[in-house]
Amino acid sequence: MVDQVQTVVIGAGVVGLAVARALAQTGREVVVLEAADAIGTGTSSRNSEVIHAGIYYPAGSLKARLCVRGKELLYTYCAERGVEFRRCGKLIVATSAEQVAQLEGIRQKAAANGVDDLQMLTRAQAQALEPALACHAALLSPSTGIVDSHGLMLALQGDLEHAGGAVALLSPLASAQVQDGGILLRTEDGTELLAQEVVNAAGLWAPGVAARIQGLDATHVPTAYYAKGSYFTLSGRAPFSHLIYPVPEAAGLGVHLTLDLGGQAKFGPDVQWVDDPSHLQVDPQRGDSFYAEVRKYWPALQDDSLAPGYAGIRPKISGPHEAAADFCIQGPATHGVPGLVNLFGIESPGLTSCLAVAEAVLPHLPAQP
Repeated sequence: MVDQVQTVVIGAGVVGLAVARALAQTGREVVVLEAADAIGTGTSSRNSEVIHAGIYYPAGSLKARLCVRGKELLYTYCAERGVEFRRCGKLIVATSAEQVAQLEGIRQKAAANGVDDLQMLTRAQAQALEPALACHAALLSPSTGIVDSHGLMLALQGDLEHAGGAVALLSPLASAQVQDGGILLRTEDGTELLAQEVVNAAGLWAPGVAARIQGLDATHVPTAYYAKGSYFTLSGRAPFSHLIYPVPEAAGLGVHLTLDLGGQAKFGPDVQWVDDPSHLQVDPQRGDSFYAEVRKYWPALQDDSLAPGYAGIRPKISGPHEAAADFCIQGPATHGVPGLVNLFGIESPGLTSCLAVAEAVLPHLPAQP
């Protein structure tokens, strides 16, 4: 017995839930298939929970556009729904005289993305905000913040269900087949659904899900790469109220300090390329290299004060020696399968961008009457 449903979203992370909510609010019948036993157990719950301003991404990229748009949508949404957040701001710090000139380049890059609220601070001005900070100069990003990601996902799920949608947990996709009447989906327990529309928002597993869709040309399925990021938590309270990011180095954004809504500080994530996306254990020895990096901007960090926290995996579609790929929102105009949208490489700033990603999916599907 094949059940018919208008729209299926695969993956109940923050992006999948945001997309499903947006689709349900157009009047569609929406079911979300989630392989795990709860929503948001993957990348959505293993990140910095930062609301990014949109500073670093290439001008004109989807990451830049959807981050800037998503940030505004997210702050408004959280305020309306009572999701906890804090617009705490971020300091990008030059820890050497040579880096001071780079701050102006970062400010110009941000302005090209529509982020025009960055403020250049002298050492004295930065230390007036954060007395424990060591730097030569800094950029203040007042629109950077932090959010309760699980509270956000619960709100999105609530909106989805209020609009008549549903989340089916423990429903991993086994196979899919493009047919004349839609896309036939089979879950591992044998359930069959014939959907008119399918949005693949499976995050780390999105390329694997796409590869299981018979009738989708394999040339449209990117290779999945997994960049693990480990976090170390600080014992005791940090003397900072802003997020602290060093000027980006070639390999990434450096070891930065972020705060949770309870004031707990954590450092990271670092970058470790792995073959297995389930490789989530934190190696305590990776924290050894954090001390010297953090002391460049916080000299008072004490020995033995960092403890292994948690790790997340970035769902990348570019490898370790390639330029970082942009978000990929791939619809029928690209792959030719009616009603199918694949979301690939939705790494950071995916949390910030989730509501804007949902907006961007809608034009790839037929308008509702």
